[in-house]
Amino acid sequence: MIEIAAGHKADVVIVGASHAGSEAAFRLRQGGFAGSIALLSAEPYLPYHRPPLSKSFLAGDATLESLLLRSPTAYEKADIDWRPRHLVTAIDRVDQLLALADGNHLGYGKLILATGGRPRLLPLPGADLGGIYAMRDIADIERLRPDFLPNKRLVIVGAGYIGLEVAAVAIKSGLTVQIVEFAPRVLARVAGPELSAFYERVHSDAGVQFCFNTGVEGFVPAEHDGSRVGAVRCTGGAELPADLVLVAAGLVPNIELAQAAGLEIGNGIVVDENCRTSDADILAIGDVAEFPLPYAGRRVRLESVPNAMEQARVAAGVINGVPAPYDAVPWFWSDQYDRKLQSVGLIQGYDYALQRQARTPEGFIVFYMKDEIILAADCVNSMREFNVAKKLVAERIVVDKAALTNPNIDLKTLVAAGIAAV
Repeated sequence: MIEIAAGHKADVVIVGASHAGSEAAFRLRQGGFAGSIALLSAEPYLPYHRPPLSKSFLAGDATLESLLLRSPTAYEKADIDWRPRHLVTAIDRVDQLLALADGNHLGYGKLILATGGRPRLLPLPGADLGGIYAMRDIADIERLRPDFLPNKRLVIVGAGYIGLEVAAVAIKSGLTVQIVEFAPRVLARVAGPELSAFYERVHSDAGVQFCFNTGVEGFVPAEHDGSRVGAVRCTGGAELPADLVLVAAGLVPNIELAQAAGLEIGNGIVVDENCRTSDADILAIGDVAEFPLPYAGRRVRLESVPNAMEQARVAAGVINGVPAPYDAVPWFWSDQYDRKLQSVGLIQGYDYALQRQARTPEGFIVFYMKDEIILAADCVNSMREFNVAKKLVAERIVVDKAALTNPNIDLKTLVAAGIAAV
């Protein structure tokens, strides 16, 4: 058994210092937790907002300081022991010890895994060429920026949120942009055809070119410099010239620590409604956790800031002895050009979609219906309506379809007059 030196154990250790990990630490203090808290980060930065990375931070409109979730003094006042550059390599569940990359060990009473995820890479010929990037953290942006210059040819692999957000910034920055997408439309996994068509038009009008129903077979070296990418080879043999490439093919949850420790793994680290893993002393939250979602009636893994914050609250409540199971409805957002998309709910299982015009320029809402119940809603430039849509989805209000699509009828009246489905 390894002896733990004084100061090398914490009552709660949180592995991962992004939205979920940082919020869990402060929620513990707000709930009255008086024990020691260690917040471990593999990065050198204080916990920071990640959504602006593909938008304002990439564009140079946001500074590193503006990204910080909280100031350094906030951690000092809350007596949270933030430890940068602390990479955990193994979990010893028997002795409740973490092995660190520097050779040291850290003991824990309770452990919260907020290890997040990493970009899905493409193991294809030429994938190690210079000029091919992914996007997840500040270091990724710093590597990309020297290439992110006017008149450069950017090829983006993937037409999800990250790919489209970067495309919008690139167009504004004077780059030429092509997007390769295996699916037949943008946002195919998360939105219906109506919203996909809208965003395809917005990006096409701005100058983005799309290659749908197209896979990637490899990356071709540049003629003038064989160490850098010069083109993307697509299925069928077509080659798209590229000075730089962004691979935006989704996220892989960082489950390796938990898996090696023998925790139950599914599409992420398996947890219950209180974010507890198969080990009573270990919880998992955020992008890495697979959990039961009452709203959907099934288990899911969600990649969103609101979900990370909600699960941080749940985990802190469990440790503080006041458990309150997860019962939120997921929501998301994306900024592209001057369009703000706010989405609530999950579209899987919808029967048909209804569209409603909003009261703002380019504003509209797509409601995803099952019978007369709204499963989800996508709101473009419709912040006022979005707040009401969240209630309609969360409370499973049975609505009149004609009233729902009539912009002259205030959505609030549908909440007041509606009947919650059983």
